[in-house]
Amino acid sequence: MCGIAGIIDFQNNSNSIDTVRSMLQSISYRGPDECGIYHSASATMGNVRLSIIDLVSGQQPLSDLTDRYWIIFNGEIFNFKELRQELEEDGSKLRTQSDTEVLVQLYARYGKQCLSKLNGQFAFAIWDKNKQELFIARDRVGIRPLFYNITNGVFSFASEIKSLFQQKSIARALLPESLSQVYTFWTTITPNTAFKNINELSPGHYLIYSRKGLSIEKYWDLNFNDRYGNLTFNDAIEQFNELLSSAVRLRLRADVEVAAYLSGGIDSSATVRYIKEIEPGVLNTFSIGFEDKVFDESKYQKEAVKYLKTNHKSIYCSSSDIAKYFPKVVWHSEIPVTRTAPTPMMILSKLVRDNNIKVVITGEGSDEMLAGYNIFREAKIRRFWASQPGSQLRPLLLKKLYPDIPHLRNASTNILKMFFGYKLDDTDNPFYSHLLRWNNSNHIKKHFSSSLKDDLAEYSPFDALSGRLPSGFDSWDPLAKSQWLETTIFMSGYLLSSQGDRMAMANSVEGRYPFLDYRIIELCAGLPPDYKLKGLNEKFLLKKLMENRIPESIIKRPKQPYRAPISSVFMSADAPEYVKEMISDSYIKKVGIFNNETLSPLLNKIEKTGNASEVDNMVLAAVISTHLLHYQFIENHNEEFQTGELKNLKIIEDMP
Repeated sequence: MCGIAGIIDFQNNSNSIDTVRSMLQSISYRGPDECGIYHSASATMGNVRLSIIDLVSGQQPLSDLTDRYWIIFNGEIFNFKELRQELEEDGSKLRTQSDTEVLVQLYARYGKQCLSKLNGQFAFAIWDKNKQELFIARDRVGIRPLFYNITNGVFSFASEIKSLFQQKSIARALLPESLSQVYTFWTTITPNTAFKNINELSPGHYLIYSRKGLSIEKYWDLNFNDRYGNLTFNDAIEQFNELLSSAVRLRLRADVEVAAYLSGGIDSSATVRYIKEIEPGVLNTFSIGFEDKVFDESKYQKEAVKYLKTNHKSIYCSSSDIAKYFPKVVWHSEIPVTRTAPTPMMILSKLVRDNNIKVVITGEGSDEMLAGYNIFREAKIRRFWASQPGSQLRPLLLKKLYPDIPHLRNASTNILKMFFGYKLDDTDNPFYSHLLRWNNSNHIKKHFSSSLKDDLAEYSPFDALSGRLPSGFDSWDPLAKSQWLETTIFMSGYLLSSQGDRMAMANSVEGRYPFLDYRIIELCAGLPPDYKLKGLNEKFLLKKLMENRIPESIIKRPKQPYRAPISSVFMSADAPEYVKEMISDSYIKKVGIFNNETLSPLLNKIEKTGNASEVDNMVLAAVISTHLLHYQFIENHNEEFQTGELKNLKIIEDMP
């Protein structure tokens, strides 16, 4: 895993080495082992490397056999050994054992068609010095990040936005339309980011930049057409088993130790079980617990550890820990967040790194692929209820989904109707499954300042989303529609970013996700819906597959969404000083994003009563994270979390 950055300037590229060096220093935690820069008359590209495969000879930038193509690469190509064999049988003689060289040689041979051959998680850039053309591609579901900017005819790109901001020519400002998107969808809709004129390359896309300008194309899309509808359930289990075993096996490829997260849920328990079957022996696993028992899953973690016989280390997270690390979370996320949930993931990755481990296998993706989230079951119940909206019994089914939320667990029918009845009968809406969640997020906008409301008066975030719906979307079954929304918006923009790549790489740790192997994604997308969500039994296929292979208590346990405390973090008597500053009347007025007159009563209520609804908690996290983002990136250009150290820097000058 690595960080990459580069500049293409066809007018004056003479000083770009120093700029790219600075860009790499700002993300040096992504690659603490070594660093390299390629410099030519028009292109300067660099890489900071976290050495995992071919520790000796895999340093970047690296060229193909002809020295025409130069690559910088963030990620892993898990099937590189098979692709290497294909190249060698076709006459190629590679100089290293790295997947990076396999990738650049594949591009030299196949061009953009090489993308269909890759099983991996990646963002890479290849400079064709003959054609004076840059090619950048991002993996199918956006596991690895890539951002770019064009200012004054100069194209620059990087793994993180803070790297782009090392160029003084790039202005820093939050984008109002993006704030509207974040406070609807929890993330932006690509190519938008939180910042003006900073774009994100969408998952499953590539771009080409040359003297002719910029072009962007899609090479893969998540498609829920019914390709496997004739599979019997037993055949589906067999295929899924083979693919998951293969996906785990490929993700164990490394020249360093590979560990795993073991959260106490079925997903991580399943991946750990496959690891133990493939490579029997000592496996290091890691988990995080909470001092607040409402959020804690330690009981199930201990059961999984005992059953699977792993060498386990865990750490407990308190509200004060979350408060302490939250500014660093925002700095690495580079986007406002409405949850504190990323913070424990950062603390967990630090535990991993403190144990000298660089790679962890995790269970992300299972909930999206196999309909594990409550939002899928919630939508199914709401549709069932909508067919008889006056029913007093049907809304009671919703109590089954949230046994961990007291005010819902004990709610009356009338309260359930009030909470879950939003646009109940709008079942033809393409976003039906997510309307309730997005409406709850939208409450944050009630606290926007009058000037921001004026800026957004003619803007709807749904316009950006509507234009992204794939062909055939209207004909998909309801579960497929909700899975597509969850996967392409929330998973890529929030889960794999603010809780995935950014929190792990902040501590120089690479996460690997077997459930996001594209073969598994395509199989699950084509399965009948009741193989995934049978009645209200989520992840039905996986549960059947793992019978007698992981603890029965974990298979049968109620779904507990991963959450972390918010109001107790920020409104406690010993909350850090920055919290008071970020929600102070003076700072609210100074930044001008939120309305002090509506926020103050809400904040006072939370502080005095100690009670906050889910919506109140989102508002609180949103205000603090947005103000931290403004403080760190706009106001002070704060760099307190950067290390800035580049190891073993090598500069390759390729000048005429």
